[in-house]
Amino acid sequence: MSLEHTYRAVAVPVAGGELAVGIWEPVGEITDTIIAIHGVTASHLAWLEVVPTLPGVRIVAPDLRGRGRSNEIEGPAGMAAHAADIIALMDALGIEKTMLVGHSMGAFVSVVTAYLHPERISRIALIDGGLPLEVPEGLTAEALVKHILGPTAARLEMRFASADEYLDLWRAHPAFADAWTPALERYLAYDLVPDGSGALRPATSFAVTVDDTVDLNTGTLPREAITGISVPAVFVWVPRGLQDETPGLYSPEQVGRLEEALPSVRFRFIEDLNHYTVVMSARGAAAIAPVIAAELAALHV
Repeated sequence: MSLEHTYRAVAVPVAGGELAVGIWEPVGEITDTIIAIHGVTASHLAWLEVVPTLPGVRIVAPDLRGRGRSNEIEGPAGMAAHAADIIALMDALGIEKTMLVGHSMGAFVSVVTAYLHPERISRIALIDGGLPLEVPEGLTAEALVKHILGPTAARLEMRFASADEYLDLWRAHPAFADAWTPALERYLAYDLVPDGSGALRPATSFAVTVDDTVDLNTGTLPREAITGISVPAVFVWVPRGLQDETPGLYSPEQVGRLEEALPSVRFRFIEDLNHYTVVMSARGAAAIAPVIAAELAALHV
C-alpha cells in the first residue's frame, strides 16, 4: 500500500447496475486527478504498483462492467458502454475534466471516451493498447479472442478449489517470472469470486470479454475514434506480449505504420517489459510514471 495515498472503495450507479471504483487519495494536497482504466480481464487493482509513483495525484480506477466487483452489471458491453460508464463516474464524483490513463483494452476505452466527450477529457495516455491491432481477417468471435488473448481467455472458464491454486497458476506464468510481488498477489486474489458450487472462478465474464474484444477490433466506433483523436495523446508500447513473447501486441513494423498514419499521437517505447509488467510491476510503474507526470505537467503550462 502506498504511504503517499489512502484508499477507499465506492459504488457508482451506471446503466444496468453499479460500477465498483477504487480511489487513491493523496496524503496532503491534490495536484491532479487521473482516471486509470484497466485491461480486458483485469480489475482496478492492476494499478497498485503505479499508485505510489504518482505522489499528489488522485487516482480513480473503476472495475469495468463485467469485471471485478462490477461483474453483475446487466446490459451490453463494448467501448461505447464503457465510455458512458466513465462519464457517469466523472459526474458522480464531480470531475468536470480529467486525463485518462488506459492499459490494454482500457486504452481503447480511453480513446473512445475522448472521441465521444472531448470536452470532458484533457489528455489520454495509452499503455500498450488503444491503437489498431493486427489480426487475421475472417476469424469468428471466439477465435478472435483466442488469437489475441490465448491462455488468458481459457483461464476465464476454469474453476479453482482455493485462492492458492489460482495463484499457483499465475506463479508459473512466463510474464511474471521475475516480477512476483505482494501487490500482484493482492490483485490476483481480488479477481476470484464464488462460482455457486463451492469453487472459485475469475470474476471477469467470458461473454463480456468476447463482446469487448470483437468490438475493439472490428467495431466501427473504435476505428473512428482512433483516427478522430482530438485531445493530446501519447502511446507507450513494449517489446513483449502477454506470454512474454516477442514481438508483443505491437511489432516494430506495425508501430512504424501507426506513427505514419497517426501524426498527432506521440509514441514512446519502453524496453525490457511485457504487456503485463509495464503496469503490474515496480519496474514498469517506474517507467510509465514519468510519462504520466509529463502529461499532467503539460496541463499546467
